[in-house]
Amino acid sequence: MKKCVFAGTFDPFTVGHEDTVKKCLAIFDEVTVAVATNKRKQCMFSPEERLAFVSAVYEGEPRVRVLLWDGAMAELLKKENTPFYARGLRNMIDFDYETADFYASRDISPEMITLYIPAEQRNMHVSSTLVRNCILFGTPCENYVPEAVYRLLQRGKYV
Repeated sequence: MKKCVFAGTFDPFTVGHEDTVKKCLAIFDEVTVAVATNKRKQCMFSPEERLAFVSAVYEGEPRVRVLLWDGAMAELLKKENTPFYARGLRNMIDFDYETADFYASRDISPEMITLYIPAEQRNMHVSSTLVRNCILFGTPCENYVPEAVYRLLQRGKYV
């Protein structure tokens, strides 16, 4: 069985993230979505809330596993027994960041295979930062997050 890991802080999970997972499912039998802790970022949502967002999107989808992760991605790939690490790209800024991260990770885990998955044009402007700003300024965000995430945001009175 071929599987990959797709990781991020997902603060919150967006339609762009959802599209990346959809594309991964077209290639792989299973996708592990890792809700990661990034010590350089201060998140709006707790790890448990972010896990709930992603889990709600993939409820009933047996090919997607969702978990919390607080370590190096190279370690997670070994734990998941796969060399495949999927990364979504919206623009050249993402490409530069991901490429630098790739080479650093490659030093730790030479067998790692990173796959860049470009965003659809309609999602190139969508980011977790955009959604957080919508929440902070009270502007609509339902077009930027999956329906299941939007329901949880409503339930938590964020929107």
